[in-house]
Amino acid sequence: MRRTIRGTIASTSSALLVLAVLAGCSTDDIDPADTEASETTSETSTPDSEWFVQADFDEQDQQRSATFEGDPAEPWLQYIDGKMTDTSSYKSGGAKKVCFANASVSNPWRQTGYITMQQQLEVLEDDGVISEMEVRDAQDDDNTQLADIDYFIAEGQCDAFIISPNSTAAMTPGVERACETGKPVVVFDRGVNTDCATTFIHPIGGYAWGIDTANFLVDNLEEGDKVIALRILAGVDVLETRWAAAEKIFDENGIEAEDFFTGADPTEIKKIITDALNQGDVDGVWMDAGDGAVAAIEAFEDAGVDYPVMTGEDEMSFLRKWEETELTGLAPVYSNFQWRTPLLAVQKIFAGEEVPAEWVLPQTPITEDERSDYLAANEGMPDGHYAKFGGEDLPGFPDAWQDR
Repeated sequence: MRRTIRGTIASTSSALLVLAVLAGCSTDDIDPADTEASETTSETSTPDSEWFVQADFDEQDQQRSATFEGDPAEPWLQYIDGKMTDTSSYKSGGAKKVCFANASVSNPWRQTGYITMQQQLEVLEDDGVISEMEVRDAQDDDNTQLADIDYFIAEGQCDAFIISPNSTAAMTPGVERACETGKPVVVFDRGVNTDCATTFIHPIGGYAWGIDTANFLVDNLEEGDKVIALRILAGVDVLETRWAAAEKIFDENGIEAEDFFTGADPTEIKKIITDALNQGDVDGVWMDAGDGAVAAIEAFEDAGVDYPVMTGEDEMSFLRKWEETELTGLAPVYSNFQWRTPLLAVQKIFAGEEVPAEWVLPQTPITEDERSDYLAANEGMPDGHYAKFGGEDLPGFPDAWQDR
């Protein structure tokens, strides 16, 4: 059975696995101790660890103010100047089949991005660049995604692979096997522990998110204040590095921060905040993803206490609640428009054009001064929509995103 998605964001049923034996491991095989961000105290005393690398922290800190190549009106095509991949060997005419191994569409950020990707696909199909995109949804399971990649390889009909990994270490062997086919491989969103892909597309990254958000909280709190950090998932590089960077900055500035995994469950988020408030003041809330931000705010309302200083995300539900409550907030962004870029990268690759080996996209938070503009630009969009989705010029706008 082919687990193919076209024109829908609904999860599909499980497929028969083509290969019985899979390389790699599942998230169940990961030792929780290995997926926790290491405690950090200062630049001089912070050892590198699995999820904190000082050089990467410093690089992303600098990239926050970098100059991006390309047209600012098309941020999904911008990039930071760096090493380029020669794709002349892939140059060929005619429409190509793309095979997309997707981690999931299990949260609003991924659903918004997948809609944008589908609309970009329509444009490239109409232009005769792509003949079809076969999509397999791993439903947040490492072993399923490894099987999906192996299915595509065994099928032998893919002209290019696009992979959005479910998790970092477990998906590395699958990406490497795709690379061994000699076909172009585009990895985006989450990373893996190999550089074999033709291009790896992502916004600046988790450290930049952590720096933006932690600095905002530090600037608006006092030494000794308490922050509750809400984290959705362990073992994913862009999430782990968000917390690793934030934890370092909190420690350096005397902010008492306690982190909890929530699974983005609103009930769990409310419980965590309520329990913390029962133990004393909570001055700030830090999130590694904005899904569930409204539940966190409602916990303060239910307790009848002052709103915290808070960082959420550019999800519409947070932007609207932020405006309603007038709390002190920031909406960090992991640029959702990146879902257009893999298909546009495939277009460039088959035209024989150079692409960045690491395609770093802009990543700029939404501030209070900008909030009203983004609310107006996304009026009528559902709460689970993301303000910086970058699809306003695509053919399905706005209906495709409103009628999800």
